[in-house]
Amino acid sequence: CTVSGCIGENDPDDERISLTIAYEVSSNMLEADSSPEIFADHISQISNFDITINTVDSKVAMLEALRFGNVDIAYMDSGNAWIGWNEYGTEVLAADQKSDGRSYYNANAWVLNDSDMAIAHLDSNELTNPFSLMESKASCHTGWLDSVGMMLPMGFLLGLGYANVLGDPNDIESLRGTIHGYFSDDSSIPDPGTPYYGESGALKCLSEGAGDIAFAKDNSIQDFCPVGDESPREDWCLENSRYVALPSFAKAPSDVFVYNPDYLDNGTLEDLTELLTSLDEDTDSSEILSNTFGTSGVVRTNSDDHLGIYSSFVTSIPGISAYFVDEQDSEEEITISIEELRIAFQVDESIIGTDHDPNLLAGFLSDELGVNVSIIHVESESEKISSLESGESHIAFMKHTSSLVAWKAHGLAVLAAIQNDDQTTSSAISGWSLSGSGILENSETDDGMIDPYGSTKGMVSCHTGTDPYTSSIAPLSYLIDIGHIVNDDSTSLSQELQIMSYFNDSSSIPMPNTTYFGESGAVRCLSEGYGEVAFLSENFISNECAESIQEGEDWCLGESNYSSLGIVGSLPSTSVMYNPLVLDTRSRASILNSLIDLNYDMYLENYSRPGFGTYTGCYDISVHKVFEDIPKQSCGDEILKNILNGPGIARVNSQEHLGEYSQDILMVPGGFYAIEEYMSTE
Repeated sequence: CTVSGCIGENDPDDERISLTIAYEVSSNMLEADSSPEIFADHISQISNFDITINTVDSKVAMLEALRFGNVDIAYMDSGNAWIGWNEYGTEVLAADQKSDGRSYYNANAWVLNDSDMAIAHLDSNELTNPFSLMESKASCHTGWLDSVGMMLPMGFLLGLGYANVLGDPNDIESLRGTIHGYFSDDSSIPDPGTPYYGESGALKCLSEGAGDIAFAKDNSIQDFCPVGDESPREDWCLENSRYVALPSFAKAPSDVFVYNPDYLDNGTLEDLTELLTSLDEDTDSSEILSNTFGTSGVVRTNSDDHLGIYSSFVTSIPGISAYFVDEQDSEEEITISIEELRIAFQVDESIIGTDHDPNLLAGFLSDELGVNVSIIHVESESEKISSLESGESHIAFMKHTSSLVAWKAHGLAVLAAIQNDDQTTSSAISGWSLSGSGILENSETDDGMIDPYGSTKGMVSCHTGTDPYTSSIAPLSYLIDIGHIVNDDSTSLSQELQIMSYFNDSSSIPMPNTTYFGESGAVRCLSEGYGEVAFLSENFISNECAESIQEGEDWCLGESNYSSLGIVGSLPSTSVMYNPLVLDTRSRASILNSLIDLNYDMYLENYSRPGFGTYTGCYDISVHKVFEDIPKQSCGDEILKNILNGPGIARVNSQEHLGEYSQDILMVPGGFYAIEEYMSTE
């Protein structure tokens, strides 16, 4: 080392260089060994730099100090450094180097070993995904916009479609609502100085039961809860075996020294870099560096090399994409980032030009998004998946079976769901018996519990023969769950044989075009006395019986003659699917918001309002205005009814919409294979 700033070469005749370092106020900065003033005095003694410490109260203040030249360098989290690099042009000069030589950390989610996420991670089943189970859990973050504790995990979850942006995709504050919307209202986003702030705080949040997931580094438990007597353990530490690290979702660049090239000249920069990277050569210097900044050595680097890996994750964060990736001088509102939206649709040519033409939906979305929207014609559910995988299309409306296969086997994700007529996004599957059959009357167990299915073993059962879930998987998974069937993962029995093994060899699992096929067929099977219990939609009898009697059909005896034995499963409604590797988070949010806007339209015909006149047109309830020039078939409620076959669209994600359905299917041996086989026929 031959420059004037290096250790041991403090020549009194050399010109002294004043240097100000930003240091964020922390709870331990007043401790004897951790005071930044010790570092400042030490550097001033061993080099020609006169160091001054400028304390700041937040990461934002640190960036602002660099931006306006109030400090020369700052040591900060890589997430904060990435923002400064992209927004203000600050640059990295050196990075923390770990004892193993790495200048990065693996970013992990930590959970406790008895959580469903840990179990899913350790079960060796490729169809169970611990990240999918994070939805609705209380999350513990290290702080607002922290790298490992917020930006990387949220970039990962948003980027791969586990979560969707809630709110304005151009507003960074939407991230806060997205976190609470995807995880839980009880999720911890702590401020500096509060008990759960920082990595230690996030793990404390997990350990004390305030949260279910903590986002931290791969070595965090080792650092805060060391085994042995060489270092003290934090008082919140549980037994180390209680902590399970889920698979790393990103490499997090280590903390960095940052400068503003507008205020620091190249000569001083080079001397300073040489000095910092040589501190680990001296024991005292290395120890002081560690006490002050938490690292015993740093390596030379730059923004591109060190922070570039960060960009693909961070640009999925709402607001960051808008402010830091797009042109700063653009005055246009930033919405969708693709030039054309393509929708995969299975279309019967006979509906083109009618009220059921999907081009009406395309026109609505085009007006909302300001880009061209086109319909990609496909012939099957499988082709929808292929179209999304290849990027030929961006979204597709898919049935429950194909949605599950697309999610579990192809990495596609759910953006929204079409509501059922009752405005729910799922429909219950129940068991039914004839009233007075004695099944309900004799359902009380010895311990006083009501178990109507306990007495159905050996009975002849009536199934729909339609999709595998409704027909057999839902009742089987329920019986497995309550312990009436012992789940043997090694079984090779088909669902049909599993049904007959529990119920009766004569149980009805009909083929298409036979007497007992379908839901009305299952009711007929029960009504005619062939079977003693039938499985079908919870609302089918109440919705269809009266109409069937009026039309002279004889499969229904009247609604009062049937009794529900209770719900055994739940069937998700139609999903809006997309490929998270093709469609970025900002475009997803814009498309989702536009789809939701369909809910706000209502077509009025000769609607009279006293004192205001009579209206005919498309009424947008969000702005309380009637648009008389919009044709009836192009109004949102008509598009929903005629094209999407539902009264509305709801915001959901994959786990929220398909999670329970998936869990039931995976509980039954061969269940997922049966769904895949059935989907290939749709």
